[in-house]
Amino acid sequence: MPAHFVPLFAILLGLIVGSFLATLILRWPEGRSVVAGRSACDHCGHELRARELVPVLSFCLQAGKCRRCGTVIAPDHLAIELAAALIAGLALYASPGPDGVAGALFGWFLLTLAALDAKHHWLPDGLTGALALTGLATGLLSIPPSLVDRLIGGVAGFASLAIIAIIYKGIRKRDGLGGGDPKMLGAIGCWLGWQMLPLVLLGASLVGLLVAISWRLRGRTVDAGTTMPLGSLMAIAAFPLWLVQASVVDIAY
Repeated sequence: MPAHFVPLFAILLGLIVGSFLATLILRWPEGRSVVAGRSACDHCGHELRARELVPVLSFCLQAGKCRRCGTVIAPDHLAIELAAALIAGLALYASPGPDGVAGALFGWFLLTLAALDAKHHWLPDGLTGALALTGLATGLLSIPPSLVDRLIGGVAGFASLAIIAIIYKGIRKRDGLGGGDPKMLGAIGCWLGWQMLPLVLLGASLVGLLVAISWRLRGRTVDAGTTMPLGSLMAIAAFPLWLVQASVVDIAY
């Protein structure tokens, strides 16, 4: 396949993967099976046909509504499909090879975790564990950074936030971080290596600041008790850092 076709193929694949991820994000918190049963309208139960399941296109042709009952389809599904396609296209554009495939996988994991944390303040251990293991497995394939840097990143990422959480709780007598946040940063460290962890936290802080400012501009109260999904913020910061890391490695070699 010509090199310039690789990102385009990745975008198409990302749309398909995104459709699955959107279903997972919707069903998993409700305790519903992700793979069993036919896709159906959540309002009227109408079982969707193949032509109603084409990523993005079906949503647009149906004007974002169920064909039978006319209920508006949650735009989250469309957003996840487009985000997954963008992730795949950028990953394979930055590194059109095995490194790029690994990067797309990393981005899809981050997208799923970010959506679950933003909507439900939930970072499933199984998903963060899978993110960490795939990061280490990628290191075994000699894809930069080195396996040692990834291992150190995993330990350092988890330990740093875990220590901060313990100190905060000791001083303020309440939880300041969710239990999944240290695991999330550790899993990211297994992909990016320990050197990138400060930039992940810096990027997450900057994104969080922008979110807080936008909330204040819309009249929402923001104070010390406001809950913000740190896992989502770290995910938003981590994927662009992977893109930079992959581009630098590609230029170096």
